[in-house]
Amino acid sequence: MDYYKLLGVEKSASPEEIKKAYRKLALKHHPDRNKGNKDAEEQFKKISEAYAVLSDKEKRQQYDSFGSAGFQQRYSQEDIFRNADLGDILREFGINFGGGGRTTFRSSGGGGIFEEMFRQPGAGGRTSHGFQDFRQQQQVKGTDLSLELPISLSEVLNGAEKTISLGRGSTAEKVSVRIPAGIETGKKLRISGKGSPSPMGGPSGDLYLLIRVEPHPTFTREGSHLTMDLQIPYSSAVLGAEVEVPTLEGKQLKVKVPPGCQPQAKLRLRKHGLPDSQGGARGDLLVKILVAVPKGLSDAQTALVEKLKEAGL
Repeated sequence: MDYYKLLGVEKSASPEEIKKAYRKLALKHHPDRNKGNKDAEEQFKKISEAYAVLSDKEKRQQYDSFGSAGFQQRYSQEDIFRNADLGDILREFGINFGGGGRTTFRSSGGGGIFEEMFRQPGAGGRTSHGFQDFRQQQQVKGTDLSLELPISLSEVLNGAEKTISLGRGSTAEKVSVRIPAGIETGKKLRISGKGSPSPMGGPSGDLYLLIRVEPHPTFTREGSHLTMDLQIPYSSAVLGAEVEVPTLEGKQLKVKVPPGCQPQAKLRLRKHGLPDSQGGARGDLLVKILVAVPKGLSDAQTALVEKLKEAGL
């Protein structure tokens, strides 16, 4: 399910644009304005699910990182609608929210239009699947766990498949997790059902991996850009030179330093930085020029420097 396409917005859409698009579609498809129209009801359910995800910063990042299929594996319908209050938007249109709690759009609340939509009557009209079952499961769900996951800058560049070991009593469980390219320190990855088991036989909690990108000896990260220092001799700064610059991939690039290059000047190597975590263009590598001043000179070098001094350099 492509949430952006459902709302008719670009992947780069701002929160305001997403909210505006949902307002327009919700007004058109809301069941209260389409009595008995199952197609409209289904479409309303889909656009509301899309808005519940894209209006939440963390859920949107997870959706963008893992795609629709990966996101659906990690988030249940309860997770998607948890803390999503869509009623405030729709009240702006004067849509009827009275009567038996139809105003409730939060998955933690009672009743509500989404519970009616997801209800599948069984014996005696009971709900066999839906938010009622989800709420019952939530009460006996196991505890969520959090672990810090250190990764290298090279793994940020290419993405990675990491295997972590979880202690389960006297045994250890191996769990694989995909690290998306461009991920940043402080981001969380959620692995459903890998937290603590429920004490009452319900579903296990979830595992949250807190990303920490380790420092690199050469490169410093600035968003999707990389920076590094490069020392060159004084003569190269004055006369210009061709120098070799390392990249994070392990390559050596030949770069021209222009004559008269000033200390602290930066050379930009386009698209040799990191991939953008939102799927944008790759960043740049910024090379800061440092002019090396020797601590000791030979007699011949001293004589040359003295001549430069006499010449006003």
